[in-house]
Amino acid sequence: MAGLIKREDIDEVRQRTDIKEVVDGYVTLKGAGLGSYKGLCPFHDERSPSFTVRPQVGRYHCFGCGEDGDVISFVQKLDHTSFHEAVEKLAARIGYELRYEDGGTGPSREEVGKRQRLLDAHKIADEFFRAQLLTAGAAEGRKFLQQRGFDRAAADQFGVGYAPQGWDALLKHLRGRGFTDAELRLTGMFSEGNRGIYDRFRGRLIWPIRDIAGDTIGFGARKLYEDDQGPKYLNTPETALYKKSQVLYGIDLAKRNIAKDRQLVVVEGYTDVMACHLAGIPTAVATCGTAFAADHIKIARRLLSDDGTGGEVIFTFDGDAAGQKAALRAFEEDQRFVAQTYVAVEPTGADPCDLRQTRGDSAVRDLIASRRPLFEFAIRATLRRHNLDTVEGRVAALRESAPVVAQIRDAGLRPGYARELAGWLGMPIEDVTRAVGAAAKRGAPGAQGSGAQGSQAHGSQPHSAQPPGGQTVPGVAALPPSGVLPSFHRPDPRDPVASMERQALEVALQEPAMLGGASWERFVTARFATPAYQAIHDAIRATAPGFSGDAVQWVEALRQEVPEPLQPLVSELAVVPLPAHTAEAVQKYCRDILARLFELQITRVKADKLGQLQRLDAAAHPEEFQQLNRELMMLEMERRSLRSDA
Repeated sequence: MAGLIKREDIDEVRQRTDIKEVVDGYVTLKGAGLGSYKGLCPFHDERSPSFTVRPQVGRYHCFGCGEDGDVISFVQKLDHTSFHEAVEKLAARIGYELRYEDGGTGPSREEVGKRQRLLDAHKIADEFFRAQLLTAGAAEGRKFLQQRGFDRAAADQFGVGYAPQGWDALLKHLRGRGFTDAELRLTGMFSEGNRGIYDRFRGRLIWPIRDIAGDTIGFGARKLYEDDQGPKYLNTPETALYKKSQVLYGIDLAKRNIAKDRQLVVVEGYTDVMACHLAGIPTAVATCGTAFAADHIKIARRLLSDDGTGGEVIFTFDGDAAGQKAALRAFEEDQRFVAQTYVAVEPTGADPCDLRQTRGDSAVRDLIASRRPLFEFAIRATLRRHNLDTVEGRVAALRESAPVVAQIRDAGLRPGYARELAGWLGMPIEDVTRAVGAAAKRGAPGAQGSGAQGSQAHGSQPHSAQPPGGQTVPGVAALPPSGVLPSFHRPDPRDPVASMERQALEVALQEPAMLGGASWERFVTARFATPAYQAIHDAIRATAPGFSGDAVQWVEALRQEVPEPLQPLVSELAVVPLPAHTAEAVQKYCRDILARLFELQITRVKADKLGQLQRLDAAAHPEEFQQLNRELMMLEMERRSLRSDA
C-alpha cells in the first residue's frame, strides 16, 4: 500500500525536473528574454501569449488568468491527476526512486520499468494498427467507418486502426521490435494456445483506449466479418495497465473541454463518442464494457472540480427498457456527485452515431440540449410501472416513488420534486410530503442527513470573498472577510515607489546570489511601503538563512512562508522576464535596481534624521546635534557611492 511520499523526495523531483521540457509537451514555448519562455496559456483561451515559464526558478505564471505553480501542479492541472500521482509520474520520467513514509511503498524501479515496457508495446501496436487501416486488406474496416459517416480525418483524430486477419501479424511486429513473449503475455493483446501466444485481435476495426494522460493502455475491437465467431465488441482484458472500471474512452481528448465547460457527457460506445465530438459535443466519453460506477465518478469529479459551484453530468441512453434500466443505475450513483446530473434519451432509440448519420450534427446537439434532470427521469420511470387511473395504482406509485424523492441530495430541490410528484399523481401535496418524509425517516439510501449535505454542497462556498476596500494583488486569490487574514490590496502601477519595490523583489527572487555581503545587510533592513511587498520581504528575511543556492527550492520555500493569498504573487515575481538579454546585462540591471532600493532607504532615513535635527535644540544638546549631523553626512556619502557604483 502506498504511503505519503517523503518531503525531501518531492523537493528532489521538483528540483531535478526541467519544467520547460514538461510544459513543451503541452504548450509551444518561445524565448522571451534571458532564461524566460512564453506561450499561449493552456488554462484559458487567448490570442497573445501571456503564459510565462522560468526554468531557473522552476515555475510558470499566466499574466492573463493568474494561473501559476511549479512542475508538479502543472502536471496535476493538465493531466487532472492527484498530487501523489503527479509526483510519481515525474519521478518515473527522470528515473528517480521515491521513498514513502510509515513503511508505505510505491512503484519500484523494476515496476516502473515493466510498466514503461507495457506502454511502449501499446504505443507501437497503436501505430501498427493505424498503418494497417490504409492497406488493401482493411477495405471492410474503411467501409464500416464510411457507412457511419466517419472519413479519413475522423479516423486519424481518434486513432482508429485495423487488426489484419491471420494469427501473428502483430506478434511478429512486436517481436521484431525487441519484445519477448513473456512481456507480450502481460499486454492483453495476445491469447494463449497449445503452440504459444497469438494475436487476440484479428480482422477487426480497432480503437485505442487511452488513459487521461494520453497513453494507450488497451484496445477495443469491432467485428467486421460474418465468419468471426467472437463477440461484436472485444476489449483488452484486465491487465496491469487496463482496468475497465477505471477507464473512460475518449477522456484524453475530452478532458480539457470537460474542465473548461464543466460538463461531462456519458455515451455508450466508441462510435457515439466520435459522433458527439464531431458534432460539437467535445465533452463526450464512454465506459468500456461496464456500467458507469464509483471509479468513473472519481475521474469525473476531478475533471469537473465537483465542489458545488456548478457543472453537469449528462447520461445518454437508448429509449428501450435496457436504456431506462441503465439510467436508473446512474441515478443510484448520482448521490456521489455535487454536480447536477441529467439524462438525455432519444425516443426512437437512436444513439448519437445513428442520429448524426441520419439527421446530421444538429440532431446530436439537440439530443444533449433536451436533457432532463435525472431525478425527474427516475421518478417518471417509476410512475410508468403503475396504472395511475386507479386509486390503488396511484397509492402504489406513491409508495414506490416517495423513496426516490427522499434520496434527492439537495434539500432545496426535494420539496420542489415532491410538488411535481403530487401533480403527476393528481394527489394532495400534503399526502406526498408526508410519504417522502416517512421514506426519509425509514432511512432511504442517501436521505438521512441529505439536507445538511445539500446545503453544504449548493449553499456555502470556499472562503474567497473579495475583501472590502479594493481589489487584491494581481494573481492573488481573493481573501476571506476582514479579521481572518490581512488584506493585501493591488499596488498602484503608477506609484514609482511600489514599482521600484516590485522590481527589487523580482531581483531577490530570481537572482538571490546578488544579495551577498553588504547588499544583504542593506536589504534586510529595508522597509517596504507596499503591504504585500513587505510581507514577501519578511518571508525572504525568514527564509534566507536556510538558502542552499538552489533557485527552485528558494522560490518554493518563500511561497510556503508568505500568507497563502500571496503565493501566486511570489510565482509571478519569480517568472516575470527581467528586461535584459545577456548575462552581463542581467547583472547590471540587478545591481541598478538594488542600488535604487538602497538609495530610497537612505532617503527615508535621512528624512527621519532631518526631522529629529529640526526638532532638536542645538544649544541644549550640542553633542546629539553634532552626532545627527555626522550621521547625515555619512548617509549622503553612502548615497553618492551607490549612485557612483550604479
